[in-house]
Amino acid sequence: MALKFTKHEVISIKNHPSLSESWLQDTIAEDASILGLGDLELIERERPQERSGRLDLLLTDGDSTRYEVELMLGQTDPSHIIRCIEYWDIERRRYPGYEHIAVLVAEDITSRFLNILSLMAGNIPIIAIQLNALCVGEHLLLDFVHVLNQTSLRRDDIEDGGNGQYDRAYWEGRVGPRIMTIPDGMLEILNGVIPNGVELRYRKYHVTLSESGNWRNVAALSPRKQFAHLRVRVSDAESWIASIEEAGLPVTKRRQNRLSVTLKPEHVGEHRDLLRKLLHDAAGQEGDDL
Repeated sequence: MALKFTKHEVISIKNHPSLSESWLQDTIAEDASILGLGDLELIERERPQERSGRLDLLLTDGDSTRYEVELMLGQTDPSHIIRCIEYWDIERRRYPGYEHIAVLVAEDITSRFLNILSLMAGNIPIIAIQLNALCVGEHLLLDFVHVLNQTSLRRDDIEDGGNGQYDRAYWEGRVGPRIMTIPDGMLEILNGVIPNGVELRYRKYHVTLSESGNWRNVAALSPRKQFAHLRVRVSDAESWIASIEEAGLPVTKRRQNRLSVTLKPEHVGEHRDLLRKLLHDAAGQEGDDL
C-alpha cells in the first residue's frame, strides 16, 4: 500500500490549553517504552525526595537499572538540570544496589545546556531527550529524540569488583545459566577474530570481553533474566543499525559510534555470521569505554 504524505504542525505542550505536565506524566506512565529506552516499567510518580521536592517519574527495566526522569515543558533552564542530577544522586545513594541513569526530557534543549550536559561525560550517566509534539489532523504524536546519551562505563566502573569478588557463579545466580550462554557465544566468536585471544571478566554490573593480557575491552554485556545487552564500538553506527534491524534484532545508538544490541540465547546461533562481523568491526576500534 502506497504511503500518503500528511503535513504536520508542531505544537507546544506548555502553551496548549488542554495539555499539561501532568498529562505528559500520565502518558509516559501508561507506556514508558515511548521514551525509546526499552521496555520500562513505572515504579512511582511524583516520588518525594527529602528536602528536594518530587521526582517526576522513577522507571525500571525490571532488573538492575533505574531511570530518574525529570520532565521540563518549554525551554531547558539551569534549575531543571540541577534538579535532574540531584534526584539521580539521591536515588543512587538510597539504593546503591541498582544502576541509576538520570533522564531529562524537555521540549526545547538548547545548545548551551547540551554543552553543559556534555561536560559531565564519564561522571554522571545522563540521557537528554527532546520532546517534539506533532499534530496531524486530529491526532497528536509525541516524538522523543535522544540528543545526548552519556551512559558509557567510566574506568573505575570497568575495574569495579575485580580479584574474583564477582565471578561466574555470581552471574549464574543472578540471571541463570541459560543467559550466560550469550557471553560464552560472544567469547567463542571473538577468540576466532583476535590473535591474542579474549577472556570474560566478571564485574558487578557487567561482563566484559577483554583482550588477554591487557585492560582493553572489545565488548561488554549487561545480562538480564531474559536477555543481555551487547555493547560495542563500531566504525559506522548508522550502517550497522540498518543491518541489525534488518535481521530483526533490537538495537539502540548510545552515543557516537557505540551501539547496544539486545540478544537472547537463541540469537547467538541464528545470527552468528552477523555477530561475527559486528565483533570483528568492534575489535578494530580504539578505546575501551563502552
